[in-house]
Amino acid sequence: MHVPTGLRGAALVAGLLVAGAAWADEYESTIQSFKDAVRGEFFDNSYGYAVFPTIGKGGVGIGGAHGKGRVYRQGAHVGDTRMTQVTVGFQLGGQAFSQIIFFEDQRSFEEFTSGNFEFGAQATAVAITAGASASAGTTGTGAGVSGGTNNAKVGGDYYKGMAIFTIAKGGLMYEATLGGQKFSYKAKE
Repeated sequence: MHVPTGLRGAALVAGLLVAGAAWADEYESTIQSFKDAVRGEFFDNSYGYAVFPTIGKGGVGIGGAHGKGRVYRQGAHVGDTRMTQVTVGFQLGGQAFSQIIFFEDQRSFEEFTSGNFEFGAQATAVAITAGASASAGTTGTGAGVSGGTNNAKVGGDYYKGMAIFTIAKGGLMYEATLGGQKFSYKAKE
């Protein structure tokens, strides 16, 4: 069956619009999950935040993680970010998680959005958990378990102007590794 070129083009545009809407919903859904779990003052009082709907992580001896996110200043989407991590040490498995980084003030926001930013080994994230107590570090030296994004509540504090939270999405990974997260930023056009 021959489909006229104009109809194929219209179908392609319609498909891209649907995919774009699904992508936007992924960010909104992730932000809502974090709003349901973290203390309200983080969203109410932070200068901005970066949200990553899905970060995939895996390794056997040498590992890595990668995720795409959006950066918001005072609730408005102002740019996009990417996170990469390379780890070395004993590790086996794979996992997926969501992550949010709150910026306490303009200084911490500008530090993150200056181009390339890196969390060192001392930076840690609060793992949002429903049935277990755990913490996860950006170095990969912890484990997190989540019973679901709708029934988890946590509190945390800023460290050097930033507060980091994660929600486990799935997978199982054992690790004792060294590595930090690196971020790139591109302003919205």
